Amino acid sequence: MANLNSQRKRNARTERERLENRHYTSAAKTYQRRLEDAVEAGDAEKADLELRNLLSTIDKAVAHGAMHRNTGARRKSRAERIRAGA
Repeated sequence: MANLNSQRKRNARTERERLENRHYTSAAKTYQRRLEDAVEAGDAEKADLELRNLLSTIDKAVAHGAMHRNTGARRKSRAERIRAGA
C-alpha cells in the first residue's frame, strides 16, 4: 500500500492508463474475431466493415501508446491477409 500522496496519485493514474490501454487492445481483439467470423461466413460487405473498424482501432491504439507500432503493423498485415483470403 502506498504511504505517500504522490504514490497514491501515481497508482491511481497507472490504473486509469491500464484500463484505457486495455480498452484499445480488447476492442482490437473483438474486431479481429468479427473479421474472421465474417470471412468464414463469406459475407464480404461485413468483412470490409470489420476490417475498417479493426484498422482504425489499431491505429488509435498505436497513437495512444497502448500498442507498439510494430505490433500494430503486424496485426494490420495479418488482418489484410485474412480479408484477402475471403
